[in-house]
Amino acid sequence: MLARVTMKMLHHAKCFQRLAIFGSVRALHKDNRTATPQNFSNYESMKQDFKLGIPEYFNFAEDVLDQWTDKEKAGKKPSNPAFWWINRNGEEMRWSFEELGSLSRKFANILSEVCSLQRGDRVILILPRVPEWWLANVACLRTGTVLIPGTTQLTQKDILYRLQSSKANCIITNDVLAPAVDAVASKCENLHSKLIVSENSREGWGNLKELMKHASDSHTCVKTKHNEIMAIFFTSGTSGYPKMTAHTHSSFGLGLSVNGRFWLDLTPSDVMWNTSDTGWAKSAWSSVFSPWIQGACVFTHHLPRFEPTSILQTLSKYPITVFCSAPTVYRMLVQNDMTSYKFKSLKHCVSAGEPITPDVTEKWRNKTGLDIYEGYGQTETVLICGNFKGMKIKPGSMGKPSPAFNVKIVDVNGNVLPPGQEGDIGIQVLPNRPFGLFTHYVDNPSKTASTLRGNFYITGDRGYMDKDGYFWFVARADDVILSSGYRIGPFEVENALNEHPSVAESAVVSSPDPIRGEVVKAFVVLNPDYKSHDQEQLIKEIQEHVKKTTAPYKYPRKVGILIITNICSVLWTISTVYFYILMNIFFTHAAPHVPN
Repeated sequence: MLARVTMKMLHHAKCFQRLAIFGSVRALHKDNRTATPQNFSNYESMKQDFKLGIPEYFNFAEDVLDQWTDKEKAGKKPSNPAFWWINRNGEEMRWSFEELGSLSRKFANILSEVCSLQRGDRVILILPRVPEWWLANVACLRTGTVLIPGTTQLTQKDILYRLQSSKANCIITNDVLAPAVDAVASKCENLHSKLIVSENSREGWGNLKELMKHASDSHTCVKTKHNEIMAIFFTSGTSGYPKMTAHTHSSFGLGLSVNGRFWLDLTPSDVMWNTSDTGWAKSAWSSVFSPWIQGACVFTHHLPRFEPTSILQTLSKYPITVFCSAPTVYRMLVQNDMTSYKFKSLKHCVSAGEPITPDVTEKWRNKTGLDIYEGYGQTETVLICGNFKGMKIKPGSMGKPSPAFNVKIVDVNGNVLPPGQEGDIGIQVLPNRPFGLFTHYVDNPSKTASTLRGNFYITGDRGYMDKDGYFWFVARADDVILSSGYRIGPFEVENALNEHPSVAESAVVSSPDPIRGEVVKAFVVLNPDYKSHDQEQLIKEIQEHVKKTTAPYKYPRKVGILIITNICSVLWTISTVYFYILMNIFFTHAAPHVPN
């Protein structure tokens, strides 16, 4: 027995040592703005130092979070909380790693005992930025259940699709979306457990707040293999409905150490705020794994809607040291008068989700004295490329390859292209597949196979590398629209449009936007009965219809009405749509100028 316990302790220690890299301990409120890295010397040393062994068994909850609890108890960690939550009503909650552990074990017992979930069962989690979202993440790790996050903007139709395609056994949500779940639950044969985060009871649902009051915090973490499926993320594509992207316990639990240690450059003294929606993999990146790998504090502000002044006030009032947000947020922030805000603790700003333009980074630097370090990755990966502290930032570039991957620009045959030539951004996966990469698209082997070309995983993004080794994003190789950090597949929008009685046919494309980068633009051919309708009013009706039919962020912000009267009009309509698309492609893919 003693030998087994000793071996278990050694296993945890080794897993923890793979991840935890300590920088210098700073006072929480110290104004220490510097571009000097805390966890590495320079880019070359970072590439050389990044070596992670993969153990046979790994569970982030036990091998990382519980190890921080032990260090916390032993006084070997700064007095930073593990989790810090606030909302607009002035409510506030802080948890130490020990409290996070205790509460998440209670939640794990609810999943195992009340919901009767077994290892490998699937749990859909649709909650806004409330503390229970983080507890659910950790509880699923502890029970070996597979977490499937979803944005709170999902409609009834979206929820039905996700429940049926994932074969989820349990769903966790709130009062807002519970009616939508109840409306479709009878069509989901695998769904047998429903948990609601609410002050009120609801028939057929377990009330999480009440259950937590009576749950035991004694729970034994499931011993998961490193390559077991840990989470599934839905991601939009060019055709068909969203795909299910599978990640293992090691692909994120270990793989995201490259984000936390190098790109975010976090230490246990840092307070990290990531504004990403809880439905996206970016929340797993920067609101769960990356900061907690480094023992940093996860900070979150529950705002029902985006408010630039609230963001600025929060950055000014709280000791946030690292801030991560989409380029759209930065674009909106720099449009405000920021002279009255003093960010005394803020020292590192990062951005991801879509390309950030040089003018935004320049305005942010002029207003704050801080650079924005752009990073590039996907739901399927950890950080692919990034701008890292200590290296020259080339405005508009997404930086150099992260230590996790060997990144190249390849042609249609999988051959590596020289600097300056545009091609597909690829990650080398042969002869050895990197562990920071997803395993497969669930129940979609053909789509999984289509991502491979020669020795490379093809990201679906086009770009080029300059002579200094910096990578530059050109465009998506497919039709996916990147708007405000959201990935939007045209197929879903067109399906929603075609369900409106006025729409005979539709085509959806990307349209440039100064704030959101890109927005959805729809060309709509009207049914004959609607030709005489007021077009402005009809456009509003069509937009509202799409908001209700699919997630609201997908609705077309621009709509062009096309009226067909005869065959010439048909030909003119087709040529107009395709002319727009071709011009869009031409200006997006025009031969790039390679900066020095």
